[in-house]
Amino acid sequence: MIDGALPYLRCPVCGGTLAGADERTIRCLRGHSFDIARQGYVNLTAGRSPHSGDTADMVADRDAFLAEGHYDFIADALAVAADPGDGLILDAGTGTGRYLARVLDAHPAAVGLGIDVSKPALRRAARAHPRAGAALADLWGPLPLADGSAGVILDVFAPRNGPEFRRVLRPDGALVVVTPAPDHLAELIDAFGLLKVDPDKADRVADALGTAFDQVTGTTVRRTLRLTAAETRTLIGMTPSAHHVVPRADAAHEVTAAVEVAVYRPA
Repeated sequence: MIDGALPYLRCPVCGGTLAGADERTIRCLRGHSFDIARQGYVNLTAGRSPHSGDTADMVADRDAFLAEGHYDFIADALAVAADPGDGLILDAGTGTGRYLARVLDAHPAAVGLGIDVSKPALRRAARAHPRAGAALADLWGPLPLADGSAGVILDVFAPRNGPEFRRVLRPDGALVVVTPAPDHLAELIDAFGLLKVDPDKADRVADALGTAFDQVTGTTVRRTLRLTAAETRTLIGMTPSAHHVVPRADAAHEVTAAVEVAVYRPA
């Protein structure tokens, strides 16, 4: 529900504090109002969202694949890396909200907010956990949050807005970034021509975060996944390659899932 995150939210028009007006609307003191969809997420784009994010089919595939527990090892690594105390966990690019929910389970005093530009994703994220709210907002723009409001920011395979992350993160907070390792899904990349992991990924992350953050820890976690043909098609369908590749897997596959988990502190 959005109620727990309300104290941290700010009006995307004027920057003022927000409060619940009724069950379907929140507004600031200047009267700017924002609708809460019937699925539970609030639209804080102020009508300026430049893109729509993951499609309904991609989100459905991601929800089905994650529900099978294949990426629970990533969620477990996030839960260990994140320690917000009783503060806010911001999940930037939350998708279905599954990772945020797992971290909230591990930290019962915290509240969560997932932001994304995909409405199909937010319909699921808004119901992912009773202590998690969900908001439609663009990660590339100003985030609708107060300065120093988040104890932890999660960024899992999502864009990284270094200046805004630094602004909304507490001075003692942590930014946890998950990116694909070089051998992530290597077998499927070779077999189906999926998009390859950018060899300059680490440099791109550093460029995005700039001098605002210092990396304090970094680890690689990996698992070998034994997937049915249907699970293989679902995995391909939830990735960015779904925009370019028709998943035609008709056999079981053994797949390497490997990610880098890095923790940053404000510089």
